Amino acid sequence: MDNKTLKNIANTIRALSMDGVQKANSGHPGLPMGMADVASVLFSEFLKFNPKNPDWFNRDRFVLSGGHGSMLLYSLLHLYGYDLSLDDLKEFRQWHSKTPGHPELQDTPGIETTTGPLGQGISNAVGMAWSETFLAAKFNQDKNKLVNHYTYVFAGDGDLQEGISHESCSFAGHNKLGKLVLFYDSNKITIDGETKLSFSEDVKKRFKSYNWHVQKVDGHNYKEIKKAIKKAKKETDKPSIIICKTIIGYGSPNKQGKEESHGAPLGVEEVKLTKQQLGISTEDFFIPSEVFATTQSYIQNGEKLEAAWQQKLEKYKPDNSELFESFSKIINKDEITFKVPVFEAGGSMATRIASGKVIEALAEQINTLIGGSADLTPSNKTKAGIQESYSPKNRQGNYIRYGVREFGMGGIMNGIALHSGLVPYSGTFFVFSDYMRSSIRMAALMGIRVIYVFTHDSIGLGEDGPTHQPVEHISSLRTIPNLVNIRPMDANETAIAWKIALERKNGPTTLILSRQNMTIVDRSEGNFAKVENAEKGGYILIEDENYEAIILATGSEVEIALEAKELLNKENTKVRIVSMPTTELFDEQSDEYRESVLPNSFDKVVAVEAGAKQTWYKYVGKKGKIIGMDSFGASAPYKTLYEKFGITANTVADAVKSLL
Repeated sequence: MDNKTLKNIANTIRALSMDGVQKANSGHPGLPMGMADVASVLFSEFLKFNPKNPDWFNRDRFVLSGGHGSMLLYSLLHLYGYDLSLDDLKEFRQWHSKTPGHPELQDTPGIETTTGPLGQGISNAVGMAWSETFLAAKFNQDKNKLVNHYTYVFAGDGDLQEGISHESCSFAGHNKLGKLVLFYDSNKITIDGETKLSFSEDVKKRFKSYNWHVQKVDGHNYKEIKKAIKKAKKETDKPSIIICKTIIGYGSPNKQGKEESHGAPLGVEEVKLTKQQLGISTEDFFIPSEVFATTQSYIQNGEKLEAAWQQKLEKYKPDNSELFESFSKIINKDEITFKVPVFEAGGSMATRIASGKVIEALAEQINTLIGGSADLTPSNKTKAGIQESYSPKNRQGNYIRYGVREFGMGGIMNGIALHSGLVPYSGTFFVFSDYMRSSIRMAALMGIRVIYVFTHDSIGLGEDGPTHQPVEHISSLRTIPNLVNIRPMDANETAIAWKIALERKNGPTTLILSRQNMTIVDRSEGNFAKVENAEKGGYILIEDENYEAIILATGSEVEIALEAKELLNKENTKVRIVSMPTTELFDEQSDEYRESVLPNSFDKVVAVEAGAKQTWYKYVGKKGKIIGMDSFGASAPYKTLYEKFGITANTVADAVKSLL
């Protein structure tokens, strides 16, 4: 495409972006104006997409990591034929519009991931690029490459300052993700002012040390941009960064190159002056007919690209029937089928060990299960014997060595889940969920299936002490909407926890697992409930007729509750024991069911959990008691810690007696 046409497209993007922000009286015009030239080249000459089918499997992925510059993306989607109208652009940042302040996965066709928290978009892109290599190795044949696409990402100075970008970009370089191309919008401006206030590293040297292919271009020079992208695509053994020297707010007579253009409307008069300087119409939301005709032609182009790929798919089928069936399940996002193991009662096993045995069984059944750990594989028990470690020499490896990069791991897993029908899970110690909390929140916001194996769940890990004992973490994670947190009481509840996590397609799940052993309850004796009841979140595990009190517990504390019941029964006090591995699923049950487990009129309830108490007030009522943690832990054997912090059967029994 000639430079004049590209310039007209870029200036149209600038105008739409300025107008959208100005009409909303809110937003970030600087990034769209600065990166419009790069975007026009990428979308016009390199990006492979079908606007009429934004989910076409073999499309190139485009991620705007600096999600605050969302008007750039919305303008592109409208111009290039996606289902996003000019009226939608005029509703920028308004209630229930298709153009929210930051790109959101569910709201707008063509959005690959929800972005805004800086650095996470880069990490999602790394996960997408990883998925391409894995699936290509698994399914591509010499004469027929079904999986063959690139992942492109725009990121700015803020993205590269965030620590998660270091974790993820180091991972990408180590794993030689050659189809990842990062455009670095190097405009030297942040909200506070020039980047030299806080940022003086040599980005070029940094990425070379990560084993990336590095180029530097004038981000407003079409010839240089095209040449750099072509070179990046030829480099197959390294991810590529193209450092684009740009001017933030490009074209604004009074605000270009200044922080004033970063995060606020330019102002009506400045918008007019900018359009005049760029030589374009001063009419609001104006799109020249020749520009619209050019960009809309990509609708037909995209349909041709997908049709050609469909022909490849048909040719692939006869000679690769098993692979074709497996691939079809991935691209159609079919339900996975599996069975979880049943553990023999009477023994004793840590739930992290039980989880490892469940993974062993699942890995045999689910070929889309992608495991991993942040350098804690032996402790997290996350690798099945059948799984192979992924590496540049073994692209079909379905177990990822993330290294000590918890936050990066969370962002990369989100990208893997977003890319295709793969199901990522990974492990670390529960206390380190702090490092990855923002990526967990993003998974919940996007409603994607990601599974977190968090082991060493409480003061029960013992001697490592308070730095490693997650006292407040489960209570904190329970506040994240659309996140299900499961703390199972024994091996069989752990198996059910995995079943819940795998069957949830609309959000992430944490499995919060113990280091210490717990008795596997024999549910064939007495009136113990079936373990399948755990799928309701909370259930009556066992009860005495005409019970006088309810003891409510999770995880390892259910065993303590059962011991307290024995003590109380010896004194002729009758008790109901409720196991609640996940409060979120219990709260989703009908009023009638919840009333049958925890009657509203019943006020003699004791809750016990080796963590912060906040969760339990709504279940025990004003008169109930909570046995938990009001402080950090300490370093000692775990049995000593439970005794010293008063989380014992005797303490629970005394609490019940105090209510009676």
